[in-house]
This record gives sequence, structure tokens and C-alpha cells, in this order.
Amino acid sequence: MQRIQRGTFQFDTPPTVLGFAGVAGKKEGEGPLGGSFDKIHEDAMLEQASWEKAESTLQQEVVTMALDKAKLPASDVDVMFSGDLLNQCIASTFGLRSLGVPHMGMYGACSTMIEALINASVFVESGAATTCAAVTSSHFCASERQFRTPLGYGGQRTPSAQWTVTGAGAAIVGHGGCISVNAACVGIIDDLGIKDPTNMGAAMAPAAADTIKRFLTDTATAPTDYDLILTGDLGFIGSDLLRQLLERENIDLADRHNDCGMMIFDREAQDVHAGGSGCGCVGSVLCSHIMKQLEQGTLGRILVIATGALMSTTSSWQGESIPGVAHLAELRHC
Repeated sequence: MQRIQRGTFQFDTPPTVLGFAGVAGKKEGEGPLGGSFDKIHEDAMLEQASWEKAESTLQQEVVTMALDKAKLPASDVDVMFSGDLLNQCIASTFGLRSLGVPHMGMYGACSTMIEALINASVFVESGAATTCAAVTSSHFCASERQFRTPLGYGGQRTPSAQWTVTGAGAAIVGHGGCISVNAACVGIIDDLGIKDPTNMGAAMAPAAADTIKRFLTDTATAPTDYDLILTGDLGFIGSDLLRQLLERENIDLADRHNDCGMMIFDREAQDVHAGGSGCGCVGSVLCSHIMKQLEQGTLGRILVIATGALMSTTSSWQGESIPGVAHLAELRHC
């Protein structure tokens, strides 16, 4: 592994994705990417007693699907890196406890998928592990209950609000696959003082801009060197702000940029306001639609920047601002 600059590094022997899977809920399945998911659940409860247990089920089944594709049993996974949005990451711990795999809990809010993927890749490339798994999820109903108000209240959603994705993604990382993790950039916490919890895109856009700028500068590359620069869940408002922030730095994303929060829903037909969000947003889109294109060679070299709003209900009630962070991974078709 080669350190380029602080927080930016390249892998000498790039780890690869051996298997991947993405699952989603009914609303996500009705969106533009419905045909890409490995499984779509029509029932938000997934036949469980609570929304939280339903999210745990999403994690368990998406890992099982990814392992099946990699033709590996759970016993071959040395370390599992997983996280979610619920307090103490209970979707991950309760969902994956039956697999009997050494587990490291991750929390980067909606940046967790790439945070987990970077950690899994570092473990594999360093020799600390042969095979790792990176997993994340979110559930609309469970997140609404924790972060906002009970759904039964029928609260009004602001135009800047995003719709938390019900979905999960998993990637099995090792050596011998056809999608490689070539480089990474660990995000720096960025805080411009935004306090509106219904405008996550604006809170996270500065962190995404900073990480993209750092990585391009550190690696002496330009947006045109990549087939796609994919952000996690900035949505429509955050994506527009990202382009404006980077243009101030003379970085033009042009037609290279897209955002999972804009891709997963049909904004006009599905009434999701500013787009999708949640750990499961980038997790489900990356580990289905995007990785399928990388596997086939339709995409050759991409950057994935997962963004996270590092807040809680407690910090919001206490009047704190919403810090953001964005982690980046460079993926290639081998």
C-alpha cells in the first residue's frame, strides 16, 4: 500500500470484489433502477415484528446473496465491516450475529458503505485478512421513527427533505475478482454551520467537494479520467451545490457526475422531494446497478464518494450544526 498524501492512498495489489448484492423495498423497486436489484420486498415489514428487525433481515439476506455469488460460505469471511443509521448500529449487530463472523461495527452515517469498503480493502491488501465483507443498510420507517416523527403523525415534508431508502448492499472483498479497489481517500469532517436536519444535501455537499478536490489533486487526475464520479446521497439540492463548490475550485464535473439519491427514484412520479438518502442508498445502488456495469466493463474506472451527515436527534435538539464527511474509493474493471 502506498501513501500519497494524508488520507489518500493507493493499493499495490488492489483487492477485488468477489461477490456483490443489492436489495430494496417496494418504492425503490418501482423506481428507475428496479430491474437492477437482486431482490425487491413488497412488504416493508419483511414479515418481521418491527421495522428495525426488518432492516436486520435486509442485512442478513444481502450478505447471504453476496456470499452465494462469490461461492463462499460465511466461515470463509475473516472480518465483517458493517453499519447502519440506527442507535448502536442494531440493524447490523442483530442482523449478522447468526453468521458467526468476526465483526467490526462502522458508523459514518450515509458514508458507511464506502467506509466499510475501504476498511475491508485495507485488511485484505495488508494480509490481515484473506476475505472481508462490507455491508450497510437503511430502512425508511425505522429511520423516520428515530430521527423525525412517528409516521402516523403525517408530518409535512419540506421541499429540501430526502427520502430514506429501504435497502441494503454488500460486497465481498478478496483477490481474484473483476472489480478492483485501486485507491481511497478518507474524508475530513466539514461543517459550514448548517442546522436544518431536513436539508442533508446542503450539509454534506462541502465534505464531498473537499474529498473530490483532495483526491484529484493528490493523484494528479481530472474528472475526465473517470467514466463516472458517483456521490452517495446528496440528492438534487446537494448535487447542485457540489457542482457549484467545485466550479469555484476550477473543477468541472461536466457530465461525469451522478448521485445515487437522484438515480434510485423517479423524482416526478414518486414524490421524493430532493431525492433519496440513507446508508442503503449508495449501498443498494453501488452493489447492484453500478457494480454490474463494472463487472461487464461498461464502466471502466469510477470514483464513488459516499457522503454522511454526522448528527443525531440529541445534537439537533441541543442546537448543534450538522457536520458532514465523505469517503472516496476508486473502482476499476480489471
